Amino acid sequence: MTDTKHEADVAFIKALAELLRENDLTELQVKREYGEEDSLNVRVSRMTQTVAAPVQVAAPVAAPAPAAAPAAAEAPAAQEDPASHPGAVTSPMVGTVYMQPEPGAPSFISVGATVSEGDTLLIVEAMKTMNHIHAPKSGTIKRILVGDGDAVEFGTPLVIIE
Repeated sequence: MTDTKHEADVAFIKALAELLRENDLTELQVKREYGEEDSLNVRVSRMTQTVAAPVQVAAPVAAPAPAAAPAAAEAPAAQEDPASHPGAVTSPMVGTVYMQPEPGAPSFISVGATVSEGDTLLIVEAMKTMNHIHAPKSGTIKRILVGDGDAVEFGTPLVIIE
């Protein structure tokens, strides 16, 4: 009887993998209850490859002006880590960014806008809770590093205030 159950489980997992492929999903998790103390918990996932990154990395190498390449490499290096900027406001949590209080409303901030300490810069939604991210100091918005609906991690730089 266990061989039949085992074969049925293998067939079930194969069907889940096929469902994953057919619907272009990256992950699927299912718990199958057989009895009070007998269950099967299956998680099927697949890795997706991003081909854009290698293509973007290859483009600067093929640049015809080698003298311009070091200067171009230094500028992005300075811009690559906005979290180290003294005016960077980082996300205090993992969540989804919203730039306005409700759909269709104007954004809280824009580049060049002046903000006062305590003003709402944006909202980070975490677990269905809307968390207002406030300006830690007064100043001018120099850069907005995230877009509406972007997912952010803890410590992700959101905006730069100078």
